[in-house]
Amino acid sequence: MTSISVLATFIIGLFLGLVLFLTDKGNAWENTVVNRIVSAFVNIFRSIPFIILIVLLIPFTKIMMGSMLGPSAALPSLIIGSAPFYARMVEIALREIDKGVIEASHSMGATNSTIIFKVLIPESLPALISGITVTAISLVSFTAMAGVIGAGGLGHFAYLYGFQSNKPIITFIATVAILILVFIIQFVGDFFTKHTDKR
Repeated sequence: MTSISVLATFIIGLFLGLVLFLTDKGNAWENTVVNRIVSAFVNIFRSIPFIILIVLLIPFTKIMMGSMLGPSAALPSLIIGSAPFYARMVEIALREIDKGVIEASHSMGATNSTIIFKVLIPESLPALISGITVTAISLVSFTAMAGVIGAGGLGHFAYLYGFQSNKPIITFIATVAILILVFIIQFVGDFFTKHTDKR
């Protein structure tokens, strides 16, 4: 659940963040209407508490996955809940890029696609990696929460075999496993952030 949702969140969030940045005033694809629509979508889904989002998306999940139970059924909620959050982090990372670098690329005849893939993404890569690390850690907690409603994973294990069976040790072991997973994600994220930072 976590690995697939992190990958999908990175792709969708990066796309939404680029759209938010590029359609903003003074940028290459300046378009107020598109910017406001995407911004509203991001703000709405970023603001809904995850447990409520799962319930709201039950009809959509049933259509997409054929069931509201199991790990795959949690994916729509996980992705829709986290991609908008990451999109804002992408937008913030892109805003930190020196405008002079972008203008210099334009003056040298670079196309918009070249600027996106050769300037915007490489220049903001450390912040993008740091952002997806934070988002991935949030997704671990989301998957644990989704486990309570039958999505599987460590959350389901802790709730069903620990809490409902009145076995605190199982709940404790599942909690430690989740903490270890979070520490691993943070370590990997920090490693790649430092190795891509040119400063």
